[in-house]
Amino acid sequence: MSNSFVKNDIHIVFHTKSKATVIPEGDLERVLEYIGGIVKSMGATLYVIGGRPDHVHMLVSLPKTISLSELVRTVKANSSKWIKSLHPYYGGFCWQDGYGAFSVSASMIQPTIDYIRNQEEHHRVKTFREELRAILDKCGIEYDERYL
Repeated sequence: MSNSFVKNDIHIVFHTKSKATVIPEGDLERVLEYIGGIVKSMGATLYVIGGRPDHVHMLVSLPKTISLSELVRTVKANSSKWIKSLHPYYGGFCWQDGYGAFSVSASMIQPTIDYIRNQEEHHRVKTFREELRAILDKCGIEYDERYL
């Protein structure tokens, strides 16, 4: 085959390292826009980004030229550095080392977009830990409770 054909849609989730330094609601949209800009600058397609003060969800289509780990590492490193520049409050801000990444089939793109857009409503009834546990269970991923 003379060309490469890639469709790699991934739901990515990552969390702040400390509950003490979360992103206040007033800054959240700005932070999400910045992260979206990083994703786009790397050549990935951003379907949607959303989250809460302590975590981010995004649905991206990875290009054939970058790996998932490269995308997440770059997004977290660059956004953390930028967030720290916003205000002294963010001096100790950082993202956790780990992340969740879940492949999304073509038929589940729109439900995943809706899910990510609905984070505020969703988290009125579920904690992040409950949400992550449900995603891992749905995907059949084994995990140790201590590391959620």
